[in-house]
Amino acid sequence: MTLVWLLLIPAIGGVLAWMAGGRHPDFPRWISLLVLAIDFFIALSLIGPAMSAGHTAWIASFERPWIPQLGISFELNLDGLSLLLILLTIALGFISVVISWTEITDRVGLFHANLLWSVTGVIGVFLALDLFLFFFFWELMLVPMYFLIALWGHEHRFYAAIKFFIFTQGSGLIMLVAILVLVFVHQQATGHFTFDYLALLGTKMNPTVAFWLMLGFFIAFAVKLPAVPFHTWLPDAHTEAPTAGSVLLAGILLKTGAYGLIRFVVPLFPDAAHAFAPYAMALGVIGILYAALLAYGQNDMKRLVAYSSVSHMGFVLLGVFAWNTLALQGVVIQMLAHGVSTGALFILVGALQERIHTRDMRLMGGLWGSIPHLSAFGMVFAIASLGLPGLGNFIGEFLILLGSFQVSVPLTVIAAIGLVAGAAYALLLVQRAFHGNATPHAETAVKPHDLTAPHLVVMAGLFLAILGLGLYPQPVFDQVAAGLAVLQHDGTPSAGPATQFAEAAP
Repeated sequence: MTLVWLLLIPAIGGVLAWMAGGRHPDFPRWISLLVLAIDFFIALSLIGPAMSAGHTAWIASFERPWIPQLGISFELNLDGLSLLLILLTIALGFISVVISWTEITDRVGLFHANLLWSVTGVIGVFLALDLFLFFFFWELMLVPMYFLIALWGHEHRFYAAIKFFIFTQGSGLIMLVAILVLVFVHQQATGHFTFDYLALLGTKMNPTVAFWLMLGFFIAFAVKLPAVPFHTWLPDAHTEAPTAGSVLLAGILLKTGAYGLIRFVVPLFPDAAHAFAPYAMALGVIGILYAALLAYGQNDMKRLVAYSSVSHMGFVLLGVFAWNTLALQGVVIQMLAHGVSTGALFILVGALQERIHTRDMRLMGGLWGSIPHLSAFGMVFAIASLGLPGLGNFIGEFLILLGSFQVSVPLTVIAAIGLVAGAAYALLLVQRAFHGNATPHAETAVKPHDLTAPHLVVMAGLFLAILGLGLYPQPVFDQVAAGLAVLQHDGTPSAGPATQFAEAAP
């Protein structure tokens, strides 16, 4: 029942925040903070069982019949990977409330309701093991995010929101077709009609059918990741979203795509994924370099950070399809570190825009003298993004490159060039915004105020998180070890992760 409460608390909290918005604008904010704090501590309490679970993949589970006539159940399962991503989700949701305190002044109750419902949908994605339930939460998390962008975004918010919805909804429908075909193929092979993930693992099917079904799942998750060439919705969505929307997009929603690749694409279709791996890894490398080049060419600071997200998630795609222990460990660290560092950069960009009313780096320069705290944190998270040793991003990218080197030396060498490209756009951001001479625009403007105490606390917490991931990632490895052990590919397509995962299932 603990897993159900992880979903119910933010869902009910969203209703309460919406209702309280008519009484006082601060009520929805405090309700959201309280709800997310309770949810975080509930999730945190599950770390103990996970650490002592040995080689058992599942920490907790919950299952009840939902639509038994169609083989659909309300099935929730939690392992170490899910737990870490849920903790990241709740933490960034909490931070989103804090940093929106002064930015969101219109329809405050509805804003926080959508924020909490988006968090609910993402938590459901990380917990659901019935494929119909997974699809339900996959679609559920998109609706509140659409409203966050469309109602509280910037000048071109409606265009960005519609583009976001079309891309993600369209890819989701492709996944729904793939799910239904998989279920029917399983029924033909076994006579049992079910959406149960554990039952569908190892389904015998024609290799051509398996490839097309794998591709349907892959496209859905690649759009959300996003991978080139399915990435074009992301820069617009990030640029036009409010700061909290950008934090949720970068820190949480993109991770659902990576999670789907790890949890569903390779385990359900091991042979097809093995055959597709070189192409998927090549797409990851293309994304690393192409998005880094686009990031370097941006004048809008928020679009620069958005394209950097595409580049960083290219490493995730590369590591997933390398599919060995080092690469998967790197993928987990990269997902967490990217959520922290890129989320922090979006918070700083939002704070900067609130102060100087522009995101154009051509109108910045010399900001370190007037807002030193914001500038210092901007430099810290920019160099974290470029992969400075000692910070979390370096550990993730280094392990991914080590793991992928065992699979494809040429692709790994090309991907490593992306680290140089990352350094170029990160240092460009720092130089153009915070150093050098102040631009005429900045000289004539009213001197902006530095970060407030809540922002300083948030930035300090995120810095400690990225530093902890960089200096001592072992607790993360321990937490996900059991889950990754049953997912790992042993190198032969015929004895892939599906068999191992099914054998480890309760």
